[in-house]
This record gives sequence, C-alpha cells and structure tokens, in this order.
Amino acid sequence: MDRLTLLDTAESLFNTAGFHVSKKCCARTSCFDFAVRKKEKVAFIKAHPNIGNIYEESAEGLKTVARLFHASPVFVCEKNSNKPLEDDTIYSRYNIGAVTPNTLEDSLLKGMGPLIEAGPGGYYVKLDGKVLRKKRLQKGLSIGKMAEITGVSRRTLYGYERGMAKASVSTAYKLEWILGLPIVKPIDIFQHPQKFDGLLAVARRIIGESRFLQFAVKKLQQLNFSVFQTRRTPFDFIARTAEGKISLLGAVIHEKERDFHARTEEILSISKIVDAQPILITDCREGPDRNGLLHFNDFEKIKCTDDLMAKL
Repeated sequence: MDRLTLLDTAESLFNTAGFHVSKKCCARTSCFDFAVRKKEKVAFIKAHPNIGNIYEESAEGLKTVARLFHASPVFVCEKNSNKPLEDDTIYSRYNIGAVTPNTLEDSLLKGMGPLIEAGPGGYYVKLDGKVLRKKRLQKGLSIGKMAEITGVSRRTLYGYERGMAKASVSTAYKLEWILGLPIVKPIDIFQHPQKFDGLLAVARRIIGESRFLQFAVKKLQQLNFSVFQTRRTPFDFIARTAEGKISLLGAVIHEKERDFHARTEEILSISKIVDAQPILITDCREGPDRNGLLHFNDFEKIKCTDDLMAKL
C-alpha cells in the first residue's frame, strides 16, 4: 500500500484500540506522523512503506522526542527494498522497532506481541528462562544433557535460563518440542531504544533555524527551563523546569508562515497527548485556539516563570 494508506491504516488501528490519537503532522516535514496515548503508554508513530528509506536524521529526531517524553518510537512499515517484511516479527532501523500493519493489529487488538526479532544474521526469540529451567528440572534433565539434545553449548543454554542470550527460531522450536510447552516470550512493540547518546549531546548537535527562536530558547533558559531544540517536528523545542513539574511544547510561528493554522493545531493536539503546556510564540494575535498563543512582544516582557504560566 502507498504511504497515505499505510498511515491511515496505522491511525485507524490505534483509534480502534482505544488510544487517544493526535492530529497527523502534515504542516511541515516531521520525523513522526502522529502521537498516541493510552493511560501511561505514550508513543510517537512514523509510517513508511519501505523501512530502508527511513534516514538516520529522521530516526535520531524521533528518538530524541520520544526520550524527552518517556515515550516509545515506533515505525510501521511493509517492506525492505523489494522484500516484504514478515508478520509476527519486529525489525530494527537505527535502533527503533519496526512492525508490519498486521503485527501492529495483533499487538493492539489481540494482545499478541510479535515473537520473533530480526537481527544480524537471522531471526531470534527471547525465551522465558524461568519456565525453561523449571521444566528442565521437572524432566530430570541436566544442563549438559539438554545442551546435547538441542545442539547448543552448556554456556548458551545457561544464558537462555538467565535471560542473557536470545535463541534462534530453530533452537526455540527444539526446546519447546522437548519440554512440551511454549517458552518464547512475546516482544513489546512499545519498547524503548536500548542505546541513546544522552539529551545534552543531542541538544548540542541541533542548531536553531531563526534568530527569534534562539532568543526564545535563551529567554526560557534564563527562566530556569532546560530547553531541547528539535528538528523535523511540528514544534521547535521542548522545555522543562528543573523539578520537572512543568513541560512546555513550543514553537516560534510567524503569521505569514505557510500552513500556520495547520501547524498550530498539530502542536496543540500533540501537547494534549504528551500532557505538556503548548507555548506558541507568534506575531499573530488570533489563532485556532488561544490556548498557548503568545505574541512576540508579550513574550519579551516576561520576567519570571509564574508570569509566563499566567499568560498561557
């Protein structure tokens, strides 16, 4: 299916599963398409037919935004080059999980997470080590004997039981046949990236696009906010107080900017999903929603955090 159809399919699945779904991000190029929330579970979703055409810059931007909101980044894809992606399998692109629409549907609507993880050199599964060990002992099998039957080393089998190693699909099948019960653990598609450079390192790499944006960032820092600029997102920055009690989702938007209203509505919609206060610094006095809209002149006059929050 084409990208728009894939995007609509993903959005529909999240809606059907009872998630709150933000507006699609269409006003300008974005590293994610929409945000979702269901209770404490928050995620940023990017739908792209071809996982191989997702670039590192976009993936890094998505991981940055997700990390700042303790959310999960998720890719929804159908193929890699001309090869279809397998269902019931989670793939990885720049350390972000990617699943097919069918796998997403099984996870959201049936509570059946994928069992297989595509990795370098093949396909792997994560075993329930406690069940494996318990059933092995019940059958009176030593680690050595079990290793001999399955064709793996004692060290590898020990790693399975301690949750320190993943098994190949063929090995997992042998173990389940010997033990007579399923021992493969489903994978949470909302898992967080295992590697991350750190927020300060990421923030240093991001350069603002306008002088007034730089002024806005400096102003918020003077008000004791930690500010993280973002790229390829509807918003321009995320800011938090030192105590983490206030989170701002902000942008500098000019009235003459193309798709001014669409971008403003997207930011307001996403702010509700991630439970952040929108701050839209603009030269426009009116907008689709006065919430968070702050004129340039009013922003310049702000002296303290309380003054800022009173105007939002």
